[in-house]
Amino acid sequence: MNVTIGNAPDSWGVWFPDDPKQIPWERYLDEISESGYEFTELGPYGYLPTQLPQLKEALESRGLKATAGFAMVHLEDPELWAETERQVRGQGELLSPLGAKHLVLIDDTYSNLWTGKSTHPKTLDTAAWRHLIETVHRVTDLVRADYNLQVVFHPHTETHVEYTDQIELLLEQTDPARVLLCLDTGHHAYRGGDPVDFMRRHHERIPYLHLKSIDPKIKARVDAEDIPFANAVGMNMFCEPQQGSVDFLAFRDVLRDIDYQGCAIVEQDMYPTELDRPLPIAKRWRAYLQEIGLG
Repeated sequence: MNVTIGNAPDSWGVWFPDDPKQIPWERYLDEISESGYEFTELGPYGYLPTQLPQLKEALESRGLKATAGFAMVHLEDPELWAETERQVRGQGELLSPLGAKHLVLIDDTYSNLWTGKSTHPKTLDTAAWRHLIETVHRVTDLVRADYNLQVVFHPHTETHVEYTDQIELLLEQTDPARVLLCLDTGHHAYRGGDPVDFMRRHHERIPYLHLKSIDPKIKARVDAEDIPFANAVGMNMFCEPQQGSVDFLAFRDVLRDIDYQGCAIVEQDMYPTELDRPLPIAKRWRAYLQEIGLG
């Protein structure tokens, strides 16, 4: 087992390229370095500097390396290819020279994250689903050919690929030699899945992990009151490992059993958050992972 441990802007409350509620990018990089991580994701395209020399210096001066960045677009919508390509190429032009190996690809949400109001159909018809699959393949081929990066598709709450059966359908209908998966333990549990079992059954398609957990008491309230995702995050739905429902000891054992060779990135969503809150949490995550033998 050889696990590359990192963290991400998401754990500092960063969801958007530019938002006054978010921590300044310089402070984020200072704090992820201070909290003991060597690896970081870039977050949404435009949060960290998009000029390669500036970004390279900012990372290297803090002893940091990049593992991935993400693109998040309505992949089922053929009219959004230009936006998909903008994000994908923007990330690729940064990630490849920095030595990163992955691009995280996420379908955008079908509802308003704060009100829960539907903005797109919750379930795709046959044609839209087919186009989503085609777009995943198209992005995969583009970033492999032009940037030598591997796409890892990220199932995400309130998107068209969120439940276990939807994820497995995507795996079934995408080329296993081209499309791999980023398993987010928290999002998987949020939608009623068992990340330990899923990792055991599908590990050959999973070279990249997002580590987070969910508070079972808050989850019960969210389900009972149909609370939208962003509001659930604001209620501290995602929590530190010892407080949540994800069994990280069992998850670690699966990683050992399969001799996992890949990335595991801490991602405790907390948008928005007080600026002083993320750093001690990130330190505790790092200590916990070391304590259980990960990284």
